[in-house]
Amino acid sequence: MPQKNIVVVGASRGLGLGLAKEYLGRGWHVTATARDLARAPELTALAAGSSAVRLETVDIDDAAAAAALAQRLGGTVFDVVFMIAGVTVPQDLSLDRVTPAEVGALFYTNAVAPVRMAEKLVPLVRPETGVIAFMSSRVGSVARESDGVRPLYRASKAALNSMTRSFVASLGTNPLTVLSMHPGWVRTDMGGPDAPLAVAPSVAGLADVIDRYAGSKRHLFVDYQGIELPW
Repeated sequence: MPQKNIVVVGASRGLGLGLAKEYLGRGWHVTATARDLARAPELTALAAGSSAVRLETVDIDDAAAAAALAQRLGGTVFDVVFMIAGVTVPQDLSLDRVTPAEVGALFYTNAVAPVRMAEKLVPLVRPETGVIAFMSSRVGSVARESDGVRPLYRASKAALNSMTRSFVASLGTNPLTVLSMHPGWVRTDMGGPDAPLAVAPSVAGLADVIDRYAGSKRHLFVDYQGIELPW
């Protein structure tokens, strides 16, 4: 069986770190990125313990840095590209208090930068069976009934879903499998301590779903159990 490779963009902690560990445990070679490796001790320890882990530094908000990362990774064929990097907002940040700069930063990091990074990595994805996955959220579904919590974060994930649809269209006659994925409500710094789901079952489910749809050349909005979500 040929060696399989994944790049996890945004693996310093939480779900990104969990995915790096999950795929390493499955025998894959893992390229994991962080904005600042000095602030990612668990990730650096993972790499120190395995020759199958390659670390890279990138701030996806920096277009030049994103392009430079794609250039450094040239020559590696990836079976999976998983865009994790993103930010949240305080739950009490209301529309009447948010500033234009805060809105711009949120949408830039959560919707624009991941798609731009993915565009740079398309030439490195294995033809036919390769998968590009984006960490979305069910709260980005416009069709679902909303509880109204964190409307700005919800809107940024809806924007990611929309931009991903445009990204898929841009692939034209050379389609890949593209998945917009909801990990569940997970106990991470972003999900909070009250979340019912641990990182390990979430990332195991995400990996299983990716494996299930690899080669389908479809764009789906799915959760970590493989359940399709309404756009």
